[in-house]
Amino acid sequence: MAPWSPYLVVRTLDQFLLFIIILLFLLCSSSTCFATSGEAEALVKWKDSLDMNPTTHSLLRSWNLNSTNSTSHHHHNTPCSWVGITCNDFGSVINVTLESSNLKGTLHNFNFSSFPSLLTLGFYNNSLYGSIPSHIGNLSTLTSLDMGFNHLFGNIPSQICLLTSLRFLALANNYLSGSIPPQIGMLVSLEVIYAYRNNLSGSIPVSIGNLSKLTELSLDGNKIVGSIPHEIGQLKSLTTLSLRDNQLSGSIPMSIENLSKLTELSLDGNKIVGSIPNEIGQLKSLTTLSLRDNQLSGSIPMSIENLSKLTELSLDGNKIVGSIPNEIGQLKSLTTLYLYDNQLSGSIPMSIGNLSKLIELDVGENKIVGFIVNEIGQLKSLTTLYLYDNQLSGSIPMSIGNLSKLTDLSLRGNKIGGSILKEIGHLKSLAHLDLNNNQLIGSIPMSIGQLKSLIYLSLHDNYLTGYLPDNICLNGKLRRFTAGFNSFKGSIPKSITNCSSLGKFSVEGNQLRGNISEELGIYPNMYYMDLSNNKFFGELTRIWGQFPKLTMLNISNNKISGGLPPELGKAMQLRKLDLSSNLFVEIGMTSELETLDLAANQLSGPIPMHLEHCSKLLHLNLRNNIFSGNIPFQIGNLHSLENLDLSKNLLSGKLPSELGHLDKLETFNLSHNNLSGTIPSTFKELMSLTSVDISYNHLEGPLPNNKAFLEAPFEALEDNKGLCGNNTNIKICPIPKENRSKVIIFLVIVSISCALILSFIIVRVLFICKKRKRHVDEPRQTQMTVTFFEAWSHNGKNVHEEIVEATESFSSKYCIGVGGFGTVYKAVLSTGQVFAVKKWHENGGGASKEAFDSEINVLTRARHRNIIKLHGFCSHTRHSYLVYEFMEKGSLVKILSDNVKAVELEWTKRINVVKGLANAISYMHHGCCPAIIHRDISTKNVLLDDDYEAHISDFGSATTLDPESSNWTPFAGTLGYSAPELAYTMQVNEKIDVYSFGVVTLEVIMGKHPGDLISSLLPSPLPDFDVLLKDVLDQRLSPPRRQIVDHVISIAEIAFACLQRSPQSRPTIKQVSQKLSTPLQSLSEPFHMITIKQLFDSPTWTS
Repeated sequence: MAPWSPYLVVRTLDQFLLFIIILLFLLCSSSTCFATSGEAEALVKWKDSLDMNPTTHSLLRSWNLNSTNSTSHHHHNTPCSWVGITCNDFGSVINVTLESSNLKGTLHNFNFSSFPSLLTLGFYNNSLYGSIPSHIGNLSTLTSLDMGFNHLFGNIPSQICLLTSLRFLALANNYLSGSIPPQIGMLVSLEVIYAYRNNLSGSIPVSIGNLSKLTELSLDGNKIVGSIPHEIGQLKSLTTLSLRDNQLSGSIPMSIENLSKLTELSLDGNKIVGSIPNEIGQLKSLTTLSLRDNQLSGSIPMSIENLSKLTELSLDGNKIVGSIPNEIGQLKSLTTLYLYDNQLSGSIPMSIGNLSKLIELDVGENKIVGFIVNEIGQLKSLTTLYLYDNQLSGSIPMSIGNLSKLTDLSLRGNKIGGSILKEIGHLKSLAHLDLNNNQLIGSIPMSIGQLKSLIYLSLHDNYLTGYLPDNICLNGKLRRFTAGFNSFKGSIPKSITNCSSLGKFSVEGNQLRGNISEELGIYPNMYYMDLSNNKFFGELTRIWGQFPKLTMLNISNNKISGGLPPELGKAMQLRKLDLSSNLFVEIGMTSELETLDLAANQLSGPIPMHLEHCSKLLHLNLRNNIFSGNIPFQIGNLHSLENLDLSKNLLSGKLPSELGHLDKLETFNLSHNNLSGTIPSTFKELMSLTSVDISYNHLEGPLPNNKAFLEAPFEALEDNKGLCGNNTNIKICPIPKENRSKVIIFLVIVSISCALILSFIIVRVLFICKKRKRHVDEPRQTQMTVTFFEAWSHNGKNVHEEIVEATESFSSKYCIGVGGFGTVYKAVLSTGQVFAVKKWHENGGGASKEAFDSEINVLTRARHRNIIKLHGFCSHTRHSYLVYEFMEKGSLVKILSDNVKAVELEWTKRINVVKGLANAISYMHHGCCPAIIHRDISTKNVLLDDDYEAHISDFGSATTLDPESSNWTPFAGTLGYSAPELAYTMQVNEKIDVYSFGVVTLEVIMGKHPGDLISSLLPSPLPDFDVLLKDVLDQRLSPPRRQIVDHVISIAEIAFACLQRSPQSRPTIKQVSQKLSTPLQSLSEPFHMITIKQLFDSPTWTS
């Protein structure tokens, strides 16, 4: 055999290699064909599972196995040309991106295993719902996953942490819940995490410190708890860290100093405590530092001067003390500086003038003193300057006129004196100017008319004098002008008369004068007008029909005459109308009114019957007029009425019985009229009535059996014709002569009947005893007696059977609460009616039976809108229960302990809860005879209906006060709410409920039980106890603003008065209720400065 030549060997090897390459190509082509065919089928299957709409159908028309590209280099089904799909060179899908495509459906039919080469999966901004499937972990090559802005819910599956190639993860703006998987640290390639605006809970896993390549971490708007882990300092590539609006606690970790590349640090809206670490000054790349709305204390660190690139610094809403550091002037790039709502003191540093790029400066609601520095005029870029609610003095610096870009200037609530500078007219961009509640003097400069952009001007509560400028609304844009409580004189300028843009106009408490029919124009946007306490005269004209948005009109204490034009009735949104102390002689109405005050006018003739159309009236005051004739019975149709004053008129005739239908009436004054006859018996139904005055009339006969009448002072009953009754200030009603013989006969019959009945009972008892003795060994037979109070139009037995059926014989699955004596169930009857059924514990003993009887006894005679309504009861040997109205919102304690529900119970609702509670207890103490003492007022026994109206429940411990008894009873109540004197005495009086009310009231405004606070206050606060009121209020709510602040302070002051250690030092609940319904005085000092000790030490009431 001839030897092989080298040429032949090489040729043979080339042929073999060519064969191998062809074979591999064929194998790869076959594999790719199979892969792309499977990918296409998987995509079509998922498309078919979506909820189709025209947009989606049109968009995904190409996703069809019959519409594949036959001209491609492989003649098989390939999705590479489909919308949203990208393939690699081998025809395998590497990118599925359908952003903002209106997709609706789930991911459960998306076969992730069919995409072995997938790098990017993006469904941003669609309507996908359901959970993220766990088999998403099969996408082992995935580098980018964007599911943001959908409707996904459920947990983040831990399998997502198997995607070890992932660099971008976006799950933002969904409804995802549960914890962040602790295995997140396995995603070591991750550079971006967006999971903001979900419902994630739990803590930030410490394994997050393994993500060394992470540049952006955004978890804001979740419910994440715990502290920021120290391991966060290992993320040395991080540029953005945003954790705002969570429930994070603890302090800012010092390891944060390692994040040298960080440009944004946002921790707003958490519960972070401690001081701002000095190490924050190491973050020299930082442009945004936002720590607002936390509980940070300490001072602003001087190291902040190192943050030379900082453009935004927001530290507002904390407890930061000390002065604004002079080093702040080193932050030359700063555009936004928010330091408001802290406890900063000292003066404004002059170095602030170095911040030439500053656009917004807000240091309001602090304790800053001294002058407004002249250097503030160097901030030429400034658009917002807020220095409100501090203790600044001196005058407004002339340099402020240099701030030509300023749009908002608020200096309110300081001690600034001097005059309003004419330089204010240089602020051509100014839209909002608030100088109220200062010590300004002089007149308003004419230059204010040069402010062509001005829409809000507030000057009230100063010492300003002179005339209102003629050019004050030449721009035609002014919406709000308030200048009340100054010393302005003259008339309303023409520019105001023609200022149709005005929505609020308030000039009360001045010396303005003029004919009101000529001074005012047409204001289609006006919603609030107060001209009270001036010297206006003239008559109201028909132009008032052209105020369609008016809700409040106060022209009291002027000299307006004539009548109310009928056109005023077109102001359909008018709620409060105060025209008292004028010279009106006629009256008109508008149906939406809630307050109508026409006191001290010259209105005459009969009270108009069309008052009945004002069905929403709460307060009606017609006092001190010349009304004559009978009281129209139609007033009895005003079922919402709480206060009615018809005193000092010439009314005559008998009292209409229909007034007894005013079941919400609390104060009732008919004094100084010519009313005669007897008081109708229907008046005993005025169960909410707490104050009545019928003096100086010609009334006679018995007083109604109503506590307000029976406890009325002599001054409220004097100078009538012949009143009598069970009131110590008047005589007892005599028995008529013609009835005396009947009474004697009646007493004889009753005596004989009682003797016969007693004899029969004795014989019967002896017979039963003898019979029981004879049959002592016979089995006992249980007799079942059902007694049911029919409070609605059903047969009692049928309702009993329905309740048993609706609760499946009181199954635990219908249980909504458990108390000391019973369990409460929710029962939905076949009629759709919903009731709360309180089933008494079996074998509860005598105490349980006494509680059951007490509840029935109280609730069948106590009727008040803030007391739970009893619909019926069942006394049965097997089960006894009470049937109440169902309270949709449940107990107050559950709402306050739930973060979401507590936020829904905002300040206005909380104020109304306190008022409703006070009204109910006042009725129990002063509107019932004998008085009812609850003995267990606590947040668990206050229920809220669907409108958040409070209802007192659980009267099992209640007792009545016997004036002839010492009223000693065993202890009852809930620890933490019971009055301290019950520790050493068992004597019951009204003041134990007053104390409990004080505890509940504090709990309402604090959001938690005030036990620690009360312990630090009693028996008296230490001299250095300077805790601020705003710091103990419920921090889950935004701080109360404007008029709400006055209510909150008043309520806190009342609560502390109720918590006085001595019962004699506490007010009566009637005094509390009256104080809560009286107009409030303006604050004498800024809200943020009021301390608990001030309120606790304020003058207390004695009774």
